[in-house]
Amino acid sequence: MFQIRIHGRGGQGVVTGAEMLSVAAFCEGRHAQAFPSFGSERTGAPVVAFCRIADQAIRLREPVLEPDCLIVQDPTLFKVVDVFAGLLGDGYLLVNTNKSFAELHLDATVNRLPKGHAVIVPATELALKHVGRPVPNAALLGAFAALTRFVHIDSVRRAIEETFPGKVGAANVGAAVEAYEFVLSQQHAASAA
Repeated sequence: MFQIRIHGRGGQGVVTGAEMLSVAAFCEGRHAQAFPSFGSERTGAPVVAFCRIADQAIRLREPVLEPDCLIVQDPTLFKVVDVFAGLLGDGYLLVNTNKSFAELHLDATVNRLPKGHAVIVPATELALKHVGRPVPNAALLGAFAALTRFVHIDSVRRAIEETFPGKVGAANVGAAVEAYEFVLSQQHAASAA
């Protein structure tokens, strides 16, 4: 079973992102579940959502305490929430930012993960470019597909299109595909170095 925890703020599409990720897994014939954990339910408040993907039925119903992957939609949360709690030693880290890990003071955390398991993606910028709104969830799903190879970008595309039909879906797919290609280019550059 692969477990994902998504940290963000209300209004960033955290819950919808987890749901779309579970749909992408269903598109590949896997079992999946997605569910949120809310504190104060208001725009800007910290929100956490969880997703599990497995090849057999999932019987767990509790929050993801030891994630295989962390997706951080808002890097300001590093100062207010213990985002890294339980992250497995061979886990993945995906952060929505245009800053480097050094600028975020995350070098020590990133260096504990296997090489290539942590990436930054300017998902909000991609969302603004394609969708016209600062909702980074779809872009981060494309980045997740490239980083982990746990779901395919075509499945992410289908999940987005099912969630947002028409022009909104096409715009979100554009953000997801560009984020996917961004991560692949980062990985290619790192392997060439």
